[in-house]
Amino acid sequence: MHRFLRTALLTTAISASLAAGATTTQEAPMIPAPAATAATAANNVPLIPRQALFGNPVKSGGQISPDGKWLSWMAPWNGVMNVHVAPTSDPSAVRRLTNITDRPPASHFWAPDGKSVMYIQDKGGDENFLLYGVDVASGKETKLTPFEKTRVQIVGASTIQKDKVLIGLNNRDARYHDVHLLDLNTGKTTLVMQNTGYAGFLADNTLTLRMATRPNEAGGTDFFPITGGKVAEKPIESTTLDDALSTSPAGYTTDGKTLYWIDSRGRDTAALYAQDTATGKKTLLAQDARADLGGTLRDPVSGKVLAYSTYYLRNEWTATDAATKASFDFLKSKLKGDWGVQGMTDDNATWVVWNDPVTAPSKTYLYNRKAGSLTPFYTSRPDLEGAPLQPMQALELKARDGLTLPTYLTLPPGSDSNADGVPDRPVPLVMLVHGGPWARDGYGYNTGHQWLANRGYAVMSVNFRSSTGFGKAFTNAGNKAWRTTMQDDLADALAWAVKQGITTQDKAAIMGGSYGGYAVLANLAFYPDRFACGVDIVGPSNLETLLKTIPPYWVPIVRQFHDRMGNPNTPEGLAALKEMSPLYSADKISKPLLIGQGANDPRVNKAESDQIVAAMQKANIPVTYVLFPDEGHGFRKPTNNIAFNAVAENFLAPCLGGRAEPVGDTLGKSTAQIVTGGEHVKGLGTQTGG
Repeated sequence: MHRFLRTALLTTAISASLAAGATTTQEAPMIPAPAATAATAANNVPLIPRQALFGNPVKSGGQISPDGKWLSWMAPWNGVMNVHVAPTSDPSAVRRLTNITDRPPASHFWAPDGKSVMYIQDKGGDENFLLYGVDVASGKETKLTPFEKTRVQIVGASTIQKDKVLIGLNNRDARYHDVHLLDLNTGKTTLVMQNTGYAGFLADNTLTLRMATRPNEAGGTDFFPITGGKVAEKPIESTTLDDALSTSPAGYTTDGKTLYWIDSRGRDTAALYAQDTATGKKTLLAQDARADLGGTLRDPVSGKVLAYSTYYLRNEWTATDAATKASFDFLKSKLKGDWGVQGMTDDNATWVVWNDPVTAPSKTYLYNRKAGSLTPFYTSRPDLEGAPLQPMQALELKARDGLTLPTYLTLPPGSDSNADGVPDRPVPLVMLVHGGPWARDGYGYNTGHQWLANRGYAVMSVNFRSSTGFGKAFTNAGNKAWRTTMQDDLADALAWAVKQGITTQDKAAIMGGSYGGYAVLANLAFYPDRFACGVDIVGPSNLETLLKTIPPYWVPIVRQFHDRMGNPNTPEGLAALKEMSPLYSADKISKPLLIGQGANDPRVNKAESDQIVAAMQKANIPVTYVLFPDEGHGFRKPTNNIAFNAVAENFLAPCLGGRAEPVGDTLGKSTAQIVTGGEHVKGLGTQTGG
């Protein structure tokens, strides 16, 4: 798959996360800890300012043009992340390429011809991403998809036709993306295929559509060949529900002779296969009994796999040829911690390499493979140099039924004097629950972990059943179990932490976004004695209304939601969804609750938060509700992210006994609206944002 396509596909998969928005632009000194706050040794460690953790990074998203002549990255301008470029031969000759003044773009990437930089951006978090291009030579910007309420997808890019790309547009029918050929020189789009009900398309390096995908009655996906611009009537490959989340084509080689698959059919963990497109024969290339095969590193021109990754507790890369192995060995010898390739030139001679030391800010380098040189590109958050960042532990915990739960734990600074992984005495704990739920937590620098650990908390992230990447049995074990075993996994991890002496039952909180927000509401409503308090960010409270208000472009995959959650169109499915919905047990909530919501969220509608807040108010149960009118599924604007986290840490402090940087004027710099419950958070009162 071409480097442009790899990058662009990543940018369209915007998901909810605790640390939506990024980190800092200004020098921010560490703040001395106030006396007599958290009852841990963390009191003697300076508070890391929220600005240093959640403000804009100095630089991010570094890329190199396909011809290697230009570098690009995101950096702040008037408080908003913008695209900057500089010649590779003179990185100091920086030029800002965009003039974005409001919402930061999701990301940027180079056009295949290297003449322009492209980026996608939505409005107020509505996730209707439009595609923009900026000519590097002239600086002229063009809105390449000038439509309203339209979400662009990148379908294909080429190393042969470098001035064109295939894009998907749902401007004709919001449910389906029609495929168009976009001429990058003129901006003209030409219809290639009208979508009559397919979930997606796959193209080869000639920008020829080769495959269409569509959900089937078995709860999986059918894969249809495309010949001469027509989709075949019958599929050549199919999956059932069991393999739907772990089997998919991974792209063609440039000559079209090989199609790669990540495939779990007939096995538990997904393996990497190469399929001969002429005969259909598949050859196993790599497998791992512990985890699904994840990403691949592909030659930019030939499209052949050079390396593959396996992500169990940590992400591990394995090279498939001698030259790539030599490069990997070199990088391993030079870099501390985890690293990976985030960009490369078309001749594969220069790589952009990220490095995550966990306890220091991440760095990005330029690696010249021929010269064997590693040159610093930038440090993303230099304000965190020397900050008391904490190591992360990767653990394997056991659920009550024997299922292994890959888990990550970070302890407060100074709490573990003998470095045995257990604090000298129990400390408060915050369980951070990932979204999805068909996603996973991973190892590495985690802003949420570092922030909360610095405030005096142990921080735990559990890959509960339904999480992806650990084999299909692990994922499918969570089907229709949102209220039961998925929450039991969190309870079992908490019980382990209590037994180990990491925390006590009365000093544990739960926090999360999207599905993680649901888990917060579910635990407080269904298991009110389990956690001391909760922070819900864009979490659904009513699964029936959640499924009624999903974005229209999710219609082709709605069967997946019905099969894994419950079908609201059947009596038994509707009953199950209601039984799993915290809204109907809101009167059982007895512990403090903070809710954050984006008004424009297309995934978890604002009504999901409104409903449960209204139900709690009707039952005279206190709740604090913070609404952001210019945000969607998470808080991308740093001022808004900082404001919510200011509220969150001052909400957690009296509940758990941790410490907090004062709220100060953070809300006034944001658009936060305190809908209700400001009196329950110290320093908040009746304060509202801009």
